[in-house]
Amino acid sequence: MTRLYAIIATAAVLVGLGASALWVLWPRPEDRFAQCRESVIAGGAGAIGGPFALTGPDGVRRTDADIITKPTLLYFGYAFCPDVCPMDNQRNAEAVDLLVTEGHDVQPVFISVDPARDTPEVLADFASWAHPRMIALTGTEEELREAARAYRVYFKAQEVVDDFYLVDHTTFTYLVLPDHGFVDFFRREATPAEVAERTACFLGLQ
Repeated sequence: MTRLYAIIATAAVLVGLGASALWVLWPRPEDRFAQCRESVIAGGAGAIGGPFALTGPDGVRRTDADIITKPTLLYFGYAFCPDVCPMDNQRNAEAVDLLVTEGHDVQPVFISVDPARDTPEVLADFASWAHPRMIALTGTEEELREAARAYRVYFKAQEVVDDFYLVDHTTFTYLVLPDHGFVDFFRREATPAEVAERTACFLGLQ
């Protein structure tokens, strides 16, 4: 009886070792974009991004499937932002133009987290100022919260003083590809050339 238990135990160990060896030797999926990434994302790139439904200056409702039909630089901000948003979107616009010279068709997208002030007219003006290809979107508070949660974006309006207020918000720019979803983000310090170079790296590996 003892010998039988020993045989069973030995077999179990061998099966376990075999499974471990198989797990080690079996080809595992690799990150095809690893050489392009400069960011470490908790949970992996798949943990960021997701569906959204928002409205453009023309009043037309658009989903993420309608918007992300080509490589996209996605930014959450607001048109009344005094400095950060204009600078970041100008940087993104310059990166898009640099990518065009390299044969890449990339579009900038701006999602306003200040629906009270960013009316359709304001959004249209902001988009036309930022870049001819820019798509500007906003929505209800609930719709924006849902989109923000998908991209792990924080935003909160500050206290109103003399009919004016600022909105605290995440300042990352997200690179989203139609067939892959979110792949990486750019911090504010990245230059137009750096954004263009890293974006081109991802596009070259699609």
